[in-house]
Amino acid sequence: QVQLVESGGGLVQAGGSLRLSCVASGSIFSINTIAWYRQGPGKERELVASISSDGSTNYADSVKGRFTILRDNGENTASLQMNSLKPEDTAVYYCHADLYTDYALRSWHWGQGTQVTVSS
Repeated sequence: QVQLVESGGGLVQAGGSLRLSCVASGSIFSINTIAWYRQGPGKERELVASISSDGSTNYADSVKGRFTILRDNGENTASLQMNSLKPEDTAVYYCHADLYTDYALRSWHWGQGTQVTVSS
């Protein structure tokens, strides 16, 4: 059983910062890619940032230069540092992991989400 738990969401004023964390636990052998997605009110879920096992990163154009994704392979954790937040960043943020379990099975998992609200 694999579980992803996010934390760090909250209410912040425009221009402020938040740091989201994702902890993966359970029968995990290795994690290929960890990503952050978000879903704003009335919008579809979209990719915000991802980081692969070799450290290569990918960002949505809307967050480039403002958000930074990091991972700690030894701890099976990832974070998303969000700076210069804008009201349009308001969304539920989800952690997603593409991983191999201890049984060498590849699987994909979502966290429960954490709310980020940016006030103008």
